[in-house]
Amino acid sequence: MVVTSSPSQLAKDWAKGYTSQPNEYEYEIQNIEGQIPSDLQGTLFRNGPGLFEIGGETIGHIFDADGMLRVFRFQDEKVYFQNRYVRTKGYLKEQQEQTILYRGFGTQKSGGWLANLFNTNFKNAANTNIIYWGKKLWAMWEGGYPHQLNPETLETIGLDNLDELLNKETFSAHPRIIDDTFINFGVSGISPQTLTIWELNQQGKKIKSSSYPVEGFSIFHDFLVTPNYYIFIKHPFKLNVLPWLLGIKSLEQCLSFDNKSKTKILIISRQRETMEVLETEAFFGFHHGNAWESEDKIYLTTICSNSFPQRKKDKMELDKMSFDQPIFGQLWQLTIDLVTKKVNRQPLIERSCDFPSVHPTFVGKENRYLYLNVASKSTNKTPIQSIMKYDQSNGQYQMWNPGERSFAGEPVFVPRQSPIEEDNGYLLSVVYDASIHRSYVVILDAKNLNYPLTKCYLTHHLPQGFHGTWTPQNFLK
Repeated sequence: MVVTSSPSQLAKDWAKGYTSQPNEYEYEIQNIEGQIPSDLQGTLFRNGPGLFEIGGETIGHIFDADGMLRVFRFQDEKVYFQNRYVRTKGYLKEQQEQTILYRGFGTQKSGGWLANLFNTNFKNAANTNIIYWGKKLWAMWEGGYPHQLNPETLETIGLDNLDELLNKETFSAHPRIIDDTFINFGVSGISPQTLTIWELNQQGKKIKSSSYPVEGFSIFHDFLVTPNYYIFIKHPFKLNVLPWLLGIKSLEQCLSFDNKSKTKILIISRQRETMEVLETEAFFGFHHGNAWESEDKIYLTTICSNSFPQRKKDKMELDKMSFDQPIFGQLWQLTIDLVTKKVNRQPLIERSCDFPSVHPTFVGKENRYLYLNVASKSTNKTPIQSIMKYDQSNGQYQMWNPGERSFAGEPVFVPRQSPIEEDNGYLLSVVYDASIHRSYVVILDAKNLNYPLTKCYLTHHLPQGFHGTWTPQNFLK
């Protein structure tokens, strides 16, 4: 008999995935189902929110929670786990004072509007991504500099301005790597803004940089890159900054999504450093899949939604979340004609999905397979729980479902050394199982998602995370 969770039970289980984990652990994982592949040697770095209360007071949004690293080191068919909080200035100060001292995207300080009046000092939560590049390990956040960490111990070294490469810009948490080149961007200003793009070599040194004016207010979380272009999608947001400055509302509450306006596609030449702006129907989406060029067209995949998930309250109440209304987007393909300047959209996956990715060798190149999180049911009114391998050539897919009360995180693709094929590798994901309130790492064969190769169970739970990366080094002490 198949047991189906009720919508209310599913919402409660999903909310449990955002329970704080105040403890820090370091141990070899012993509870393993299946066999760890012998050629899986390296480190899965993951980042995400870890603490949702400070001094018994709940923060206002998961985006504002302190960053906690989740690290899995694979060697000789064994796996070693470690988690550690990034010791940001804000984390240390709030832990000492045991009270919320900073505003955030959706968080207000206690004390009403007077305590928040003209307080624009956000905490760098260092909670969005983590990547090892140029012999540096960075915990990354949307609104500021990255924090550099010791890859062996995860101890926090401090904020890194990349040898004074950064000035007033932010350093995005969603870089792209193409042909062994690290590309990232930063934004300065509120409205209008300046968009700056950097390219770094394998040693972490600047190859080139360029800056571009952007009209109005933008939320750039992700972008796309091809051999000849950077592609940014500017969604139609408006910011009523006055209530935020006066301390009346959080920044999130001052945003509005204008679905009567146009979404703008910024096409920036990597060679000539010129920018062209095209328009299409309004949509919102945090994450993109991949982009490639063919003749006079650019093709790209992105998550599309007709609305922006926004709350009106100051505190999180995830246990009261309802999935009656769509909260996640669907996967679309956009075709950009560089001659006619037209943008066409085509739906690919008409169910809730997020975190699309490709084999890293195929970034910026035409690809067949996308790997992403999807809803277990064909609807966009449920949380994402499963992992899908989507075939763009024919619309067919494979899907691994972790179970009624389990939630798989972003799948990270780990290539096998040879041959280089789009599905010759492993998918690693951290799964939260609400039925036992524990988490595990699942290893899937990207060629066949029907059955997991391995499940490595932790002795405790991990809160649902955001982004992560793989490196072939394991940094074992």
